[in-house]
Amino acid sequence: MIFSDPASVAVVGASDDPSKWGHWLARGALVGHGRRAVHLVNRGGGAVLGQPTVRSLSELDEAPELVVLAVPAAHVPAVVDEALAVGVRGFVGITSGIDDGVIRRIRDAGARLLGPNCLGVFDAATSLHLAWGQFLPGSLGVVSQSGQVGLEIAGLAASSGIGVSRFVSVGNQADVTATEALLDLVSHDLTTVVGVYLESFGPGTVTAMSELRAAGKPVVLLTVGSSVAGQEAALTHTGALTSSLDVVDAACRRAGAVRVATPASLVDLAAVLVSGVPRGVRVGVISDSGGQGAIAADLAVAAGLAVPALSAVDGLPAAATKRNPIDLAGAGEQDLANYSRAVEVLVRGGEVDAVVLSGYFGSYGEDTPSLESAEVAVADRICALARDIPVVVHSMRADSAAVRALRSGGVPVQQTIERVVAALGHATRLGRSSLDVTPHAAPETPFQPGYLAARDLLSFVRFPRAHAVTTAAEVGATPLEGPFALKADWLLHKSEHGGVKTNLTDPAPALEEMQARLGPGTYVLEEMDMRENTVELIVGAKRDHSFGPMVLVGAGGVHAELFKDTVVELAPVSPATARKMLARLICAPLLSGWRGAPAPDVAALAEVIAQVSETLAARPDLAEIELNPVRVGPDGVLAVDALIIPSADTVNDAEPFAGLPAAIGSPAAM
Repeated sequence: MIFSDPASVAVVGASDDPSKWGHWLARGALVGHGRRAVHLVNRGGGAVLGQPTVRSLSELDEAPELVVLAVPAAHVPAVVDEALAVGVRGFVGITSGIDDGVIRRIRDAGARLLGPNCLGVFDAATSLHLAWGQFLPGSLGVVSQSGQVGLEIAGLAASSGIGVSRFVSVGNQADVTATEALLDLVSHDLTTVVGVYLESFGPGTVTAMSELRAAGKPVVLLTVGSSVAGQEAALTHTGALTSSLDVVDAACRRAGAVRVATPASLVDLAAVLVSGVPRGVRVGVISDSGGQGAIAADLAVAAGLAVPALSAVDGLPAAATKRNPIDLAGAGEQDLANYSRAVEVLVRGGEVDAVVLSGYFGSYGEDTPSLESAEVAVADRICALARDIPVVVHSMRADSAAVRALRSGGVPVQQTIERVVAALGHATRLGRSSLDVTPHAAPETPFQPGYLAARDLLSFVRFPRAHAVTTAAEVGATPLEGPFALKADWLLHKSEHGGVKTNLTDPAPALEEMQARLGPGTYVLEEMDMRENTVELIVGAKRDHSFGPMVLVGAGGVHAELFKDTVVELAPVSPATARKMLARLICAPLLSGWRGAPAPDVAALAEVIAQVSETLAARPDLAEIELNPVRVGPDGVLAVDALIIPSADTVNDAEPFAGLPAAIGSPAAM
């Protein structure tokens, strides 16, 4: 409870100067004076905000539970040492530039530090206000790695009529992490929706978001796409084919959260979620203008929503259209109550999961003051109806008595229809965790370098018949049937180094040429897959430093990086989730029998994807697995090359096998 409801606080650096941090922090701390002891520390003494101060913490009779550091960095070490000496257990590090030695002393003493370089903390439930600025109390929890972004979110929320339940600026996360701040919101009664801004992610981020979702507190994530995976050079196609945001989105799906692109989008979505998560994608649209209704319907469909035909439309004005979108056709002007009647028809009809009211409503009372009370009454009725399913309003008026009535009653109002439908579209993507798999036992085969060893480790995958060769005589004695592929077993990127040759009828000369150029070592003679009606894909798994194992599937072969048609999920995944991944690919029609071709065995392909994901998830000794291309046809799946990279490995595939590089296979051998 140190950072949410401390028994006592001290602001070190309290000031009477309104331009200084110490002034705002002291003013905020005094808001909670009736709940806790508040001490103001100023080395010059005197009064701050009319309250007495002490020159140092040692002058206090008892140690404050939480100390706010609002002094220049040069003074922080002495303040921290004095605070630890008197028994302080928690610090809010507003000051930037606090050195590692000070942070280490705080940890060694068993105390905690929020920050440094943070904007502070606010809790509406406990009257704790140790942050810059003002906060409207409410139900939105905000955790932000950037204090200014967090403050922008809080300000936009207030403008939309949404208050903040708790605000935590984690700053540099030298001790207290964003994950801890998120987990602390799980049991925070006042919080119903969580907005979070992160620039980096810890291993517990997905768990924290999942626990919040399980507690009925949807999470809206804003990030800038700087995960570790996006910063590292990729050794495989799997790494090259993913962006940091691909992985973040997969983490959100796993946790049942939603990612947005801007602070305004976060607040727009939070405004919808405060009133409840839509049960589905069906939207009913109401307007008093055919044009605005049509625009709303088009935008809703583009946002992934459905605008279904209606059957139960009794109760609408005679002139109104009986289809979706509903056009009141002037009936709203004749009787403002027709707006709420139309909303009621949709809410009670049970044919939609949310209602969009678009157009002039909210403007009548402003343009014709005598209508204000009637319009507010209709707004109140709409708010009552919105308790059953979400209702979102687009009003041409940014602010009016009716708009304020809607917002105070929990109905979101935006001045543009695109913000309304975008928020609803995001809201329908919230769901339960996508973790739907019970992993099987991973193969126990130890990692060994070489393509043939990869085939052995991935024993659940079917490969073409193959064997090792080192001489032309061994090639001549092969029991395999041509045409053949010849591969340098040890090379990571075979094509780039001329380490693979295909469609060979007599592979002996090719072996001699490759040996002369690449050196001695193990070469692999393999039967070519000559089946017709096959589709080439890439299946890969990679260990992301922020989110852990992930699995990728996409269009494969030598053009995989050109098309970049891929989807990603956190691993492990079930075959059912793997099939959903395949359905999201642009090339998905090829997997259902394109232009009369026989359909490939998608069920077998999904099993391979799932088992690859399970293998990496269960094998911390492996960093990456890649099968490319995987050729899937009506009679099953055949992988014609494989790559495995062990954890913490350095690859140099320009060296011959004598150098024994610890990586195998080729991401584009065929």
